[in-house]
Amino acid sequence: MRRDQSPANGGTELGRFLRARRTRLNPADTPLPERTGLRRTPGLRREELSTLAGISIDYYTRLEQGRETRPSPAVVDALARALQLEHDEHEHLRGLALTAARNSAKPCPAPSRALRPGVHLLLESMRPGPAYVVSRTNDLLAANTSGLRLLPGIEDWPPGERNITRYVFLHPAAPDLFADDYDNQIRGGVAQLRALAGTDPDAPDLARLVGELLLKSREFARMWDRYEVRVRSHGRKTFHHPEAGTLTLDFQTMELEGTPGHRLLAYFAEQGTPDHDALVLLDMAARPEPTEAEDMRTDETGAAPPSL
Repeated sequence: MRRDQSPANGGTELGRFLRARRTRLNPADTPLPERTGLRRTPGLRREELSTLAGISIDYYTRLEQGRETRPSPAVVDALARALQLEHDEHEHLRGLALTAARNSAKPCPAPSRALRPGVHLLLESMRPGPAYVVSRTNDLLAANTSGLRLLPGIEDWPPGERNITRYVFLHPAAPDLFADDYDNQIRGGVAQLRALAGTDPDAPDLARLVGELLLKSREFARMWDRYEVRVRSHGRKTFHHPEAGTLTLDFQTMELEGTPGHRLLAYFAEQGTPDHDALVLLDMAARPEPTEAEDMRTDETGAAPPSL
């Protein structure tokens, strides 16, 4: 049995997810008959959830404790209905079940941070719209000039230590920058990492980042325990930028096929609007972006970022 699957260590990621979502479910929102008396624990009891899912309490308990790791697709779907999961959460539960069923394997090394030739040209072609390429753990692998300036202060960190989730939780400029949507911003960062933890719990790049944030941010630790996995792939954000002023931008993320989880994140505004004019000014005021050779010399050792 792998160490992360030991009941003494909290069971599998599958079990931790089931437990977290069960304790968040309000009994009044289920078809269960109302019970009188004081509940000693939040959410549903194990026997209540097993009743809703139509499985035995013993089987469900073994799932939570990591002693059962091969639930059938029908059981997974029944648990998703009982837990009232939304589509993304249901898909995540299926992924956790598949991961739990895999045979033990040696931990894989962190994926390559190397970028394809032409990525920087692609990002530059999107100016003045800010654009980034990020890793699966939100490491900032490359950015165009307006993209780097959109996150004030992140350019002061060495290229190998720039990470958007780290920035949002630890950089003093982040709460003011995302003042109108800060809660959703930090929730999205945690959800991205939680989803990765479900499919690759032994990932060294993930463990390094999560360990740092658990140590340095109480807010991250609180949200990590909530086990949310919903991630926004598109939408709109408002930035209160110290140089460009207040600007509201649409954004879209896209998976870069043929890469180890790299994603393209792009912000944009309609031409002729004050928001687009602000992007033009931000882009013109930007300092030269590090060269591709400098970006390729990123730190693979996981050194801690400068003190904030």
